[in-house]
Amino acid sequence: MPVTSAASAPGSSPVGRARLADVAALAGVSVGTASKALNGGGRMRPETRQRVLDAVATLGFRPNQHAQSLHTGRSWTVGLMTTDGIGRFSTPVLLGAEDALGAGKISVLLCDTRGDAIREQHHLRNLMDRRVDGIIVTGRRTDPRPPLTGISGLETIPVVYALSPSTDPADTSVVSDDRGGARLAVEHLLSAGRTRIAHVTGPAHHAAARDRARHGVEHLEGAGFGLSTGRVHFGEWSEAWGRRAADAVLRTAPETDAFFCGNDQIARGVADALRERGVSVPGDIAVVGYDNWDTMALASRPPLTTIDMNLAEIGRIAALRLLEAIDAEEGAPGAHTVPCRLVVREST
Repeated sequence: MPVTSAASAPGSSPVGRARLADVAALAGVSVGTASKALNGGGRMRPETRQRVLDAVATLGFRPNQHAQSLHTGRSWTVGLMTTDGIGRFSTPVLLGAEDALGAGKISVLLCDTRGDAIREQHHLRNLMDRRVDGIIVTGRRTDPRPPLTGISGLETIPVVYALSPSTDPADTSVVSDDRGGARLAVEHLLSAGRTRIAHVTGPAHHAAARDRARHGVEHLEGAGFGLSTGRVHFGEWSEAWGRRAADAVLRTAPETDAFFCGNDQIARGVADALRERGVSVPGDIAVVGYDNWDTMALASRPPLTTIDMNLAEIGRIAALRLLEAIDAEEGAPGAHTVPCRLVVREST
């Protein structure tokens, strides 16, 4: 027995998903105008573009990504390569990048190289085979890294480095302002009347440890003070090192009234050691960390005042720089710094 379908609403597709022609008919525009309205191209009155968007919402229209790719020559995907397997630093960067890219309906392919050069080349080949429109490179350290190389065609797509800058000044890099972060920490302690400040940080071969120490010391000396122990205490990025370092500092300089720590793990270890000694934090000694890692900063007793590197903002700006390059706008080579912010909690 033949089946008779109900009459379709004006402008709607009788069967299956809505088509661009259906959107155009409902909006009262040509198919070309509808296409330009959806792609953000062409000059048209705002009310015309809004009619098209309203028709899209009414019909539940979803663009055919394959057709769009054929038409524009773009895949509407970008790669995000990271060496940060646990995601401590790359996840906030990724979320910030997705916030910026999502507005353009671009998908992100996450590739974890685990710091292995062979794995990096493997992921890079896969991204090139997928014809990504660009690549964001990030990691778990602020040390400069060599630019991506070794794959044919790589020079034809834009690459932006986030947090871990490229060693090539012609590349575009977006980095955290460690100079500004160290200044915020020291200024905060000085404004609270702390003048006998110790600095405990990570390995001296890490750029983050060296840079935060150097800038912290420079700012202290600029204010007419020096470190309470006369030197920077380099060690490990760990709570255990923070505990050991706190004991060493107080043996050397028992008059110390504040610790500026290179990361939140160290700061939490310092706070633990002080509490075990019966030292009041912040009554007797104030403690400032770095990174604003909630797992550490909020679980510390007391919760840590710390410096937030604005990782999500680094990812967002990196994505915006990448979009500019993809759209063939004028590039912005060199390192672009993102300001840090001070997060005040009970430890100061």
